Amino acid sequence: MDNRPICFFDSGIGGATILREVVKLLPNEGYIYYADSINNPYGEKSKEELFGIVDNVVKNLLEYNPKIIVCACNTATAMVLTDIRAKYPDIVFIGTEPAVKVVFDNYKDKKSIVLTTKGTGESEKFLELFHKYETDNCTLVPAPELANLIENNKDTSFYLSNLLKEYVGTEVVVLGCTHFPLVEDEIKNVLGDVLFVDGSIGIANRINSLIKKNNGHGFIKIISTDRDVEDRILNIIGK
Repeated sequence: MDNRPICFFDSGIGGATILREVVKLLPNEGYIYYADSINNPYGEKSKEELFGIVDNVVKNLLEYNPKIIVCACNTATAMVLTDIRAKYPDIVFIGTEPAVKVVFDNYKDKKSIVLTTKGTGESEKFLELFHKYETDNCTLVPAPELANLIENNKDTSFYLSNLLKEYVGTEVVVLGCTHFPLVEDEIKNVLGDVLFVDGSIGIANRINSLIKKNNGHGFIKIISTDRDVEDRILNIIGK
């Protein structure tokens, strides 16, 4: 039996939206979630600064002897995960990226937007992905302050109203940050009953395919310097 945990990290609570889906599929696994709130938001960091931050997080998680490390952040995946993988070739890393291919494959004819952080939206890796699967009906919409507002438990209604008012009529919204599923209701208040697309279910299925047998003791450990953050993460995953 492989009792090693599956480790997650993000710049706070956002990656819990992925952890929630993984726990549904693999409830008996052990999970370590590293909420790096002190360095939130990742989306405003330079590539060099973010590499140092993520490298430090990975070093901390390696103490738990993980069988998988999930980079539960679109920005960190886009900007530094390739270099992190090169530094730690023996570790299985899973990243996350905006699910623009889902729109390309299934919703080409629908009016769509892709919401991203500043870091993700400007990264070379994401822009390459976006243009590879770009459609005439899909628009990239940076939301540079949204993740920080969510992380700090601030009201996002005014910000989203101003950001999205010109996109009324949108049918599909790609949530390009793991924080963004936490404000789906607020987005619907502006855009109406849109279809949301994010990568969490795909990532959960990928992890499920790598875990040959659902084993372990079914624990979840949150690493955070903020008790409120810990409580919010447990609330997101329904624990």
